[in-house]
Amino acid sequence: MGIRKLIAALTGDLEDKRHWRASVNRIRSLPGSYRTAAEAMKDYLMATGFGGATGGKWAPLYEDLADLFEQAAAARTPLRDIIGNDPVDFAEEFASNYSEKRWIDVQRRKLTEAVERAERGQTADHEGNNER
Repeated sequence: MGIRKLIAALTGDLEDKRHWRASVNRIRSLPGSYRTAAEAMKDYLMATGFGGATGGKWAPLYEDLADLFEQAAAARTPLRDIIGNDPVDFAEEFASNYSEKRWIDVQRRKLTEAVERAERGQTADHEGNNER
């Protein structure tokens, strides 16, 4: 493996990180309340695993987030007209457009599958007990 590929494997693609940083800078330059809301959205997405690490496959999510809030600020669109009544629902719906699965999604799937297997086993156990 070449040194560039090794560095990219360890740190991620530098171009993606540049795009991510540019998006964060665009969010930071939004006017007052739009900046506050967009930064809170960015922080939530990163903290909950929707936003992954900086850069990489998540860079388009942050670029689109910056676009959305820049356009809203330019049009002076009220924040609730963008976000609605539930900021968490908005953030999660927004992020769901970016198909990456989060760690919690994998854990939810594993739990659901385990309970379904257990339920099938319980049904088989009951059927076996009735035959005895």
